[in-house]
Amino acid sequence: MYLMFAVFLLSMVLGTGLYLTRHTWTSHLPNRVQDILYNIPNPTSGYSRLPGFMSDVEGGFTSSNFNLSDNITEGDSRSGLDAQGKRDIQRIMKSRGIGFDEARALHMQSTFKGAGIGKDGLPNDPKLVTFGGR
Repeated sequence: MYLMFAVFLLSMVLGTGLYLTRHTWTSHLPNRVQDILYNIPNPTSGYSRLPGFMSDVEGGFTSSNFNLSDNITEGDSRSGLDAQGKRDIQRIMKSRGIGFDEARALHMQSTFKGAGIGKDGLPNDPKLVTFGGR
């Protein structure tokens, strides 16, 4: 009897602790698990994620330099920002404690680097010919 109570109490305390600190540890989970956790519907809340740019604004993926309000007011029917890119930017924001603009710039730099594009926006191809110097 006491053993069952202790196990129940321990699991409740552990579950509450994980729930309260979820913003610190969920960004370290694999992307597939994050997708599952973020897409769990909550039937008791009556809230569902809005499609498109409105959910991006609610998620903090906007700033004065990257303003999505025009997309919303004009009724843009696109699905919003890239889901993988949003996860990567959110992970950068949380892990480094920086804002959206800085995280977006770091994400774009790493994307460019992976594609063989330099910081100046030109390809890192040794055969590249430009008129005006590099």
